[in-house]
Amino acid sequence: MTFSVRIAVRAYELDGQGHVNNAVYFQYGDHARWECLREAGIAADELWDRGVGPVTLETTIRYHRELRAGDEVEVTCAFEWGEGKTFRVRQEFRKPDGELAAEMTGVGGLMDLQARRLLDDPKTRWRALARTPDVLGL
Repeated sequence: MTFSVRIAVRAYELDGQGHVNNAVYFQYGDHARWECLREAGIAADELWDRGVGPVTLETTIRYHRELRAGDEVEVTCAFEWGEGKTFRVRQEFRKPDGELAAEMTGVGGLMDLQARRLLDDPKTRWRALARTPDVLGL
C-alpha cells in the first residue's frame, strides 16, 4: 500500500530561483511520513509515552521537475521492510497531472529514547503499535 498526502506550495518556501527550496522537500517528506503513521493509528504522543521514536539515518533526494508557488504536490510514503534494525521509506513528489517532481529515499529506525539505541526488528514493533498496519505495508 502506498499512502499519499497533498501539500500546497507556499510562497515563503521558495528559493531565489522561484522554486521550492531543497530543504522544504525534507519537510514535505517528514510531514507525509507522520501523516502515514497517523493514518496507521500511531500518534507521536503514544510513541514518546512508550519511550520510542522514529529516526532518520539517511535521506537521498533526486529532483526531476521544479515546484513553484501555488503548485500542489502529492507526496507518497511507502515503507520497505527488511531484516535488522533499519527500514527504507520511498517517497515520490508528484504534480496533480502525475508528473514526477522528485523522489526521496530514506533509511530509518526506531529508537529507544532512554537508551539512545536503535531497537531490533522495527517491522514487528511497528506492526504492534499500528491499529491499521497495512498502511505501513505490514
